[in-house]
Amino acid sequence: MKSIKTFAAILLAFGLLGTACRKSNLNHHGSIYATLAADPSYSILVAAINKEGLKATLDSKSEEDFTVFAPDNKAFAALGLSSTSALSTLPDSTLKAILLYHVLGGQVKAADIPQATNTPVNTLNGQPAFATRTPSGQVFINGVPVTKADILCTNGVIHDISAVLLPATGTIVQTAIANPNLSLLVTAVLRASQGSTNVAAVLSGTGPFTVFAPTNQAFINAGFVNSAAINAADPNTLTKILTYHVIAGRIFSSDLVNNSMPATVNGETVHILVGSSVQVKGNGNSTPSTVMAANIVTTNGVVHVIDQVLLP
Repeated sequence: MKSIKTFAAILLAFGLLGTACRKSNLNHHGSIYATLAADPSYSILVAAINKEGLKATLDSKSEEDFTVFAPDNKAFAALGLSSTSALSTLPDSTLKAILLYHVLGGQVKAADIPQATNTPVNTLNGQPAFATRTPSGQVFINGVPVTKADILCTNGVIHDISAVLLPATGTIVQTAIANPNLSLLVTAVLRASQGSTNVAAVLSGTGPFTVFAPTNQAFINAGFVNSAAINAADPNTLTKILTYHVIAGRIFSSDLVNNSMPATVNGETVHILVGSSVQVKGNGNSTPSTVMAANIVTTNGVVHVIDQVLLP
């Protein structure tokens, strides 16, 4: 149970991180493993690779090449994994799944990624990640910027990234259920599903959908102080509010455009503001909500956790 809570906390922690380029000492031309091991800022990643028995694969001199999206120690620390010893808090199966989600078979340089938004790429985890290359050449993976691309190695290529990529653990609904900070949202979805629209079934469907997910405190601030208050609300009223938090399509933070007004499943629009943070404002809100944790990947979309309930 402790490990499940740890992984849920990691999901909540995953959000917008810095984009500054760095790693001036990565002009090493050994294997992927040797290149990472030569840089102390990757010590936690290297320790994870060793722990899960992946050294031989990434140190291979065979003809098989790999592409690794490599998060540094700061990225791991943002998830509460600030030392190599902290890796023991995750089950081996979970840690290995995370590591393999950062690896593609074959050498994929930045220029090999299609100039398109969220192209699925197959990872060794078995789940797809979603790569974007903009007209200016900037590359993102699951909304996370590549801060240094095309670090060439004898058995592939490394792309430096500023966050740890976390594979999906379920649908949008299952992901919300696993996050204790979204328990009132789950209650609202279940209550709304007792009305004319089965919201839970929609958000468990194929999608993809993008959901702006209000925290428990956001619901409390909106007057829904507990589950009882939510269950006393009219299901169809809740449906109107909840579907106002949903946009059709898989939209990562890197896809959001400042001052854009995308349509929601509700039919009305929200106002997107992109600056030092990402914000979204409902037509009935006096102030915008702030995205607290972005780019939480699910099997049928992506979730961004916000600090206010959006009002149509």
